[in-house]
Amino acid sequence: MTVSALPPPRTPRQLLDDDFLENRGRVLELAAFLDRLDRAAAGAPTRDFRLLALQRALRSLATDPYPRVDAIHAILSDPGTGPVEPGRQTATGAVAPEPEEAP
Repeated sequence: MTVSALPPPRTPRQLLDDDFLENRGRVLELAAFLDRLDRAAAGAPTRDFRLLALQRALRSLATDPYPRVDAIHAILSDPGTGPVEPGRQTATGAVAPEPEEAP
């Protein structure tokens, strides 16, 4: 008989008991961040690509079936595999739109 080093899977109740408060705090922190953005924008809509990606991820979180993490990871990741242009910031956490060509 093989003895597993992994603990047995937790039940839904155990997951909620162990992790609910931590994740509740994350949701409240995200809500506070979005409120700060709204106050800073003074009512004007913010169209930054990072915020738009975050909003898409939140919609996915609320509506997509299991496993949500794959869809959200795709929204917040750069699908590119090629080299990045020198001088271009790469750690944005979302896919930046391509810079527009000057006429």
